[in-house]
Amino acid sequence: MTQQPKAPQTTARLRGQALARYVRLVAKTSRLIASPADAQVTFRERRPQIVALWHGQFMMVPSVAGEDAVRTEIMIARHGDAEIISEAMSAFGMGLIRGAGAGERRKNRGGVAALRQAVRALDAGNNVAMTADVPPGPARKAGLGIVTLARISGCSILPVAVATNRFLTVDTWSRMTINLPFSKQALVVGDPIHVANDATPEDMERARKMVEDALNAATAQAYRLCGGNLERATPPSALPPGTAPLPIGPRLIGYRGLTRALGPAASLFLKRRERRGKEDPERRSERFGRTEIARPTGPLVWFHAASVGETNAIMPVIDAIYAERPNHNFLLTTGTVTSATLVAKRATPNVIHQFVPIDTPGAVQAFLRHWNPNLAVFTESEIWPNMLIESATANIPLVLVNARMSKKSYTRWWRRRGTARQLFGRFKLILAQNEGLARRFRSLGARDVRPMGNIKVDAPGLPVNQAAFDRFKASLGGRRIFLAASTHPGEDEVILDALAILAPSVPNLLTVIVPRHPHRGDDIEKLATARQHTTARRSRDDQPGEKTNVYIADTIGELALFYRAADAAFIGGSLVRHGGQNPIEPIREGAAVVAGPHTFNFEDAYQELERAGGVTRVENASDLASAMERLLTQPIELERSRQASLAGLGKLSGGLRKTIDALLDVLPDDEDLRRAS
Repeated sequence: MTQQPKAPQTTARLRGQALARYVRLVAKTSRLIASPADAQVTFRERRPQIVALWHGQFMMVPSVAGEDAVRTEIMIARHGDAEIISEAMSAFGMGLIRGAGAGERRKNRGGVAALRQAVRALDAGNNVAMTADVPPGPARKAGLGIVTLARISGCSILPVAVATNRFLTVDTWSRMTINLPFSKQALVVGDPIHVANDATPEDMERARKMVEDALNAATAQAYRLCGGNLERATPPSALPPGTAPLPIGPRLIGYRGLTRALGPAASLFLKRRERRGKEDPERRSERFGRTEIARPTGPLVWFHAASVGETNAIMPVIDAIYAERPNHNFLLTTGTVTSATLVAKRATPNVIHQFVPIDTPGAVQAFLRHWNPNLAVFTESEIWPNMLIESATANIPLVLVNARMSKKSYTRWWRRRGTARQLFGRFKLILAQNEGLARRFRSLGARDVRPMGNIKVDAPGLPVNQAAFDRFKASLGGRRIFLAASTHPGEDEVILDALAILAPSVPNLLTVIVPRHPHRGDDIEKLATARQHTTARRSRDDQPGEKTNVYIADTIGELALFYRAADAAFIGGSLVRHGGQNPIEPIREGAAVVAGPHTFNFEDAYQELERAGGVTRVENASDLASAMERLLTQPIELERSRQASLAGLGKLSGGLRKTIDALLDVLPDDEDLRRAS
């Protein structure tokens, strides 16, 4: 008879029992220091009570509970690692309450059932032990679940902390601590916290904050008593604001050395970009941190935006801050010629524009020596190591606004999370587009991260050259317009094949293809010609003629014009695994939105649009042809899609004002500036 492999439950039980033996070993070989001295008696004499701990530091609770462990039930979530912990707690005779709160996630994790079971346990005269912070964080921030249990049950919350001077840490969201044998072990029990049965929401929030403060105080005291390193046991996101950032490690040292060595070759790289129209040769010195423009006197706030979309979003922020702080000056750096053109058209006189320096130590140092900003504000995903390191070294506070990070980027950073924490820990404040993104930044070492919303939703539309728009519209003769915006290699073929399917049902349709990179115009023209399409090129100053069915808009900075002219728009980068482009601008300009399956770069926006029914998903040429036929031949469906998109967009608004208020709070005041000078 073939022997069957052990069931997962058996494996978890064996590992749990081994863990329990290890906990007993630590307790037996360590010297306990308790505060108050009779802390262990408190577990027994004040029963029933709710024992509160931080998530990363609860493994030693069974040993400090002593004989009263059998009268304690512990709340543990349902997942693989928790099964092992459950078995370990059972070995001490502790009862199990399975389930946990969802925190700020929309996910049922059995919290309601666990709450009912916890109330029954307290009614039976048992203690209930639970972590106050809810996975996956933020760490060391108490949730409302423990306060709700206290309100319903009438039992007090007892803040408890356990620490040893010798320990290892596991790189989890809560910095799980593994206490080591032969240590000094400290047990600290704080004063009980009571929550009234008729507590208002304001009372509940005050009680939640009391629990949070009491646990932090108990944890700090425990590490002082045993002589342990509190900072090493604290998750990076929970470290106090004044904590010094981690020193840079070998990866960043290597990066700095490599970029320093390659600095002399940067001119060749920039000349190549100039030949492709991507750099302004008259302003090349700015890319090395040099300029003839003098720094203005008084406070200077430096904003950096990568390209047109980020620039358009950040300019209302600058205008609003200037209205509040008219004595401030503003430096805006960007990395593209098109964004520089936008700044020249839209910026107020108090804004100085410069091209951002290349990320070499020498260029960044020259830039900072000249401008010496009082605050540096970066947008979205602009993470340049030398820029961050040199700014932090110069004691310039760093803020990241409208912060986003794709799953792909997060995975790459997580694999190098030591390096990530050395960089993200240098930000004074990160304002993320949503809570999911905030969790990513916290797990990578960011200290103060707040979900604010996407400021691009509230930003004004990109400027459109009215004369150019009128000329283009006049050339159309009333034809329907399908726009393929910001396409990437591999998508143009699908679009062109869809046109062949669509032609019989939507005659006289004009398809406008705007490649993400204009230099691909020749390639797209060859693909279209091979499929017998009649083309015209924007880069040749062509206008579409009567027989033109594919118009290749291979120019820079005109996408908003075509969004405004189009009935419906396919958003590129979504049929291939690029992650999709931003859907906000086409919706604002009145185009119905179609996208492929890969939109992880803007997952929050697309999720809201899908909930509202405002985006049509496609995966191939047949899908795309079907979607376009429906939108272009059924006016009611086209209008429904447009209105649904606007409704979805409305639910994402509000981030601009929140971002402005948060930045006003971190701007240095007059006293800070005097001290700095």
